[in-house]
Amino acid sequence: MPTNPTTPQGAPKPRTKHAALARPVSGEFSRQELAILGAPCGKIKELVIRLLPLLAPQLSVGYVDADHAAGDEADSGGAGGASPIMQAGASAELTDKIHFRRVDQRRELDGFAQKELLAHQSLVLVNGNHFRARQQLIILDPAKPLEKKLDRLTDVQLILLPEGVTEVPQYLQNHFAGQDIPTLALADTEGIAGFIKSWWQRSLPPLRGLVLAGGQSQRMQTDKGRLHYHGLEQREYAAQLLAQVCTDVHVSCRHDQIAELPAGLLPLPDRFLDLGPMGGILSAFQLDPNAAWLVVACDLPFLSEASLRHLVRHRNGAKMATAFQSPENEFPEPLITIWEPRGYGTLLRFLGLGYSCPRKALINSDIELLAAPDPRELRNVNTPEEAEVAKRELGN
Repeated sequence: MPTNPTTPQGAPKPRTKHAALARPVSGEFSRQELAILGAPCGKIKELVIRLLPLLAPQLSVGYVDADHAAGDEADSGGAGGASPIMQAGASAELTDKIHFRRVDQRRELDGFAQKELLAHQSLVLVNGNHFRARQQLIILDPAKPLEKKLDRLTDVQLILLPEGVTEVPQYLQNHFAGQDIPTLALADTEGIAGFIKSWWQRSLPPLRGLVLAGGQSQRMQTDKGRLHYHGLEQREYAAQLLAQVCTDVHVSCRHDQIAELPAGLLPLPDRFLDLGPMGGILSAFQLDPNAAWLVVACDLPFLSEASLRHLVRHRNGAKMATAFQSPENEFPEPLITIWEPRGYGTLLRFLGLGYSCPRKALINSDIELLAAPDPRELRNVNTPEEAEVAKRELGN
C-alpha cells in the first residue's frame, strides 16, 4: 500500500491537491483596473470618452459596461442586439470591421474568461454601477449616492467633485477614516488623466534579470556560458551586467548544470523542458509571474551595460515587451528583451498553439521596438571560429 511522503524529520507532509503555483496579481478584469462609480451610467461613459484621447496614446485601454436596454429587448422577445448569424444559432461570430475587429460569443462570462478577453489591455476602466474592480475612482454625484455601495469601495484612489459639490459626505468621511484620498474636479479632464497615468506608472512591476544559459551549445561544441571573454565565465559576466539594472538576477540552466555554476549565481533550473529559450522564460514567469523579466542570452559577449541601461530607460510597461530590433532585419531580438507580466500568458498561448519561438510571440504582439545604440553589441557567438574572432576583438 502506498504511503505518504515524509519530511527529513519523518513527519508526514501535508497533502495538497494542486501544485503551489505563484499566481499573477489581478483584479476582476485586469492587473490594473479602475471601477468608476457614484454617478449615472451616462455620466460615467461620458467621463471615459473624455479621458480616452489623453490616455490612449500611452496606454491600451479597455472599457467594461453593461447594456441593459439590449437585455430588456431580448427579454421581450427581440434580438437584443444579436446579428442574424447569432440569432440563427452561431455560438461565435468574428467580424473584421477593417479598422477594428469584433467577436460576439454565446458563452458564460466567468472571471477567468473576463481576464482572458482583456489580456492585451494595459488598463481597464469599469462601469462600477454594474461591475466591481480591485481599485476605484468615485464621483460624488448627488443623483447617485454611494451610501448603499460602501462594500464596493475597497481601495478608492481618487474622488471627483461635480460642479457645485465641494465636500465629501459625512458617511464617506467615516468610511475613509484615516485615509488621505486626493480630490479633483469632475470637469478637470487633463488632471484626471494625469492622475490615472501617474497611478498606473507607480504600479509598474519590478524588473528582475534572467541569464539564459541552459542550451546544449551544439554548434559551439562546449558550453557557451563557460567561455571566457572578459576574464570570467560569460554567464557570470552577463549576470553582473544585469545586476546593474535589475533587482536580482537568476541564471536559467538545466538541472545538471546547477552544481557547476560559479559561486554567487542564483540558478533557475528549467521547469518547462526541451523548449529552448522559451522554456527558460516561462520558468522565470512561473517563479514570479508578477515581475517583468529582462532576459539576456549568454552568447552575447559584446553586450554592454550602456545598452542594457538604454533598454531599461526606454521600457514601455504598457506593452507586452520592450525589445531591440535585430540589426539584420526588422524583427525583434527576443533574447535581449524586457518581458512584462502579460508576456507569461502570451507565451503560454503560443505554446498551446504549438509554437516555442519567443520571437514569433514578439512579432505578433504589441511591443515597444527600439533601435540598439550600437547594433554590433547584439552579435551572437555560436561557433568555435566565431568565439576566437570575438576574443581577438575583445583583446583576449
